[in-house]
Amino acid sequence: MRPIDAATAAVAIVAVAVPAFVVTRPPRIRHRTIAALPSPRIVPQAELPAVEPVRFVDLSPDEARAYNADVPFSTEANPAARPFRFAGSAEDRARAIDCMAAGTLYEAGDDTLGEKAVAQVVLNRLRHPAFPKTVCGVVFEGQERSTGCQFSFTCDGAVQRWYPTGEAWTRARDVATAALSGAVYRPVGYATHYHTDWVVPYWQSSLDKIAAVNTHLFFRWSGWWGTPPAFDRRPDGHEPMIAQLAPISDAHRPGGVGVTDDAVLADAWRALGFGADPDAAPVAAASDQTENILVTLGRADLPDTYPALAAKACGDRTSCRYLVWTDRTKAAATLPLTDAQITALAFSYSRDRTLAYETMAWNCVQTPRTDPAQCMKRPVVRVASPAPVPTPVAAELGGVRRKTGLTAGQPTASVEVPTTDAANKPVR
Repeated sequence: MRPIDAATAAVAIVAVAVPAFVVTRPPRIRHRTIAALPSPRIVPQAELPAVEPVRFVDLSPDEARAYNADVPFSTEANPAARPFRFAGSAEDRARAIDCMAAGTLYEAGDDTLGEKAVAQVVLNRLRHPAFPKTVCGVVFEGQERSTGCQFSFTCDGAVQRWYPTGEAWTRARDVATAALSGAVYRPVGYATHYHTDWVVPYWQSSLDKIAAVNTHLFFRWSGWWGTPPAFDRRPDGHEPMIAQLAPISDAHRPGGVGVTDDAVLADAWRALGFGADPDAAPVAAASDQTENILVTLGRADLPDTYPALAAKACGDRTSCRYLVWTDRTKAAATLPLTDAQITALAFSYSRDRTLAYETMAWNCVQTPRTDPAQCMKRPVVRVASPAPVPTPVAAELGGVRRKTGLTAGQPTASVEVPTTDAANKPVR
């Protein structure tokens, strides 16, 4: 072969081989950015780990994905968390459910699997001494900051920019209710941190990567603080009212839980097919536009599930009443109700958004409740009195004329609000 031919062949080989090598072995993004992350550190058991405000390494989404893909999963055991059951009052429980529902929906989107994973992280934090002792405290930690809150939606104005649909809010509340009643999402174990795969937070280098759920990566602290014995803190149970949630949650609206004023009682009584006077006799249903849902449920159905069933059945209807019986022989098929049907009523839910009310109550004779505000007040049944026996001295008997009707319970059905598109945002 002539020298010139050999040189030409060599150039051709290089021209083909070098691009092929670059394509098949791209530069590893991690080596370029690892210096920007803190050095890994395992916090000793004697020292409580700090919860840092969330900050991100300055990377493009593609660079972040490449970096995250290069971080290996921990090879240590990933045990499932213990079941959690909320032990606070009915009012505190209503606030906890809506705080968790907002956290799961705004962070994970209307995706049930992602919402379950986020709910588990909230419960893990609730049990860990490094975080607040209430569900609302965990979700809204750092909300007073303009940036750096633990859950991004609490300080970036997302709640003011986007309201969930009624169906999405109901689904999120169902996930929250289940999580607070013992449901466990096993894949994320005892994870206390998470983020989407298109960002890299600074805290990542000191935590163990233990699970992936769709585009979300889940982490726990390295060392003892990420093991089951560290999650031994007992929650407070007294949930704060979060002003941000007032537009979408009655439980976080002043007067929204346990309202018992006469106007609300009269409206609720009328919605069940009775007159404005709670002591009046039954009349026809108040509005032809109201959806009446009369159901009989088995005694095996837990009373705590009635609100969720009512919310699902009523959906986005402006006006809806949902009445439950557990005794089929005493259940009603139409309104108005008889005295016997009212007495046998196990649960009632009623709303009319044009009148701005939403009430629910249980029959506490059948199902005792820890909060008396959740109990129905039973109608007074009047019977004929025997003829009075004359006495030497006439006297008037004192007494109180008791108003009867429905006592407002804890609103749980979704609030219909305008819908806009939610912008994609990182999840912590």
